[in-house]
Amino acid sequence: MLDAVTEAEFPTYRLINAVSFDSRPIVTGTSVIAFKYKDDIMMAADCLASYGSLARFRNEKRLMAVGETTLLGVSGGMSDFQHMQHTLESLLTQAYDMDDGQKLGTKSAYKCISNIMYNRRTKFDPLWNSYVMGGLDNGQKVLGYVDLYGKTYQSATIATGFGGHLAQPILRRRLEGREDELSEEEAVHILNECMRVLFYRDARSLNKLRRAKVTAQGVEISEPYMLETNWGFAESITGYGS
Repeated sequence: MLDAVTEAEFPTYRLINAVSFDSRPIVTGTSVIAFKYKDDIMMAADCLASYGSLARFRNEKRLMAVGETTLLGVSGGMSDFQHMQHTLESLLTQAYDMDDGQKLGTKSAYKCISNIMYNRRTKFDPLWNSYVMGGLDNGQKVLGYVDLYGKTYQSATIATGFGGHLAQPILRRRLEGREDELSEEEAVHILNECMRVLFYRDARSLNKLRRAKVTAQGVEISEPYMLETNWGFAESITGYGS
């Protein structure tokens, strides 16, 4: 008990028994881009995890499959993402062990993540992430967003981080009203265009990325690949290089 602690012992007692929460993430990932296209869903994130302003970890995987037809992308703290990965893997293991023929669908996984994020928010100990979840649930395309407050919404196009400012206008201009007729080839072109703009404008981004898609056959996550870039336009910017 505190009243049994001497004045000399109090600083040590306070340190040992203190409760502290993360006030900000240290190793972070930036934007995730996702959208619906003809019959499927496509998502992309770069491979960089920044240590503060240092581009420290250049081969991180910020996309993961959740079950057979669900895809998850993350922005924010990588350590909190690892915690969420372990939680989801436990849920998948539990569903498998039940052996009742039921699987964790996209809508159920989306609801689960939103509940976890809201629960941690109410404890004033949030997980410092924004999540994008996409998948096929009973043949229906589902694409939703969850932030560190547990706030959710669903849309045909979603972009987190700086992508919400820089890539979302491109997605809306190129995709809105065309989600059901957009081919995969055109979808890849639009996605690469968005990620290239983010690399030019977001100091915490990288032109090495992974692309993923969800189809009726399952989740496919590509190996990392490099985007071609051209900085020639920068010469016309006043102050560039000075």
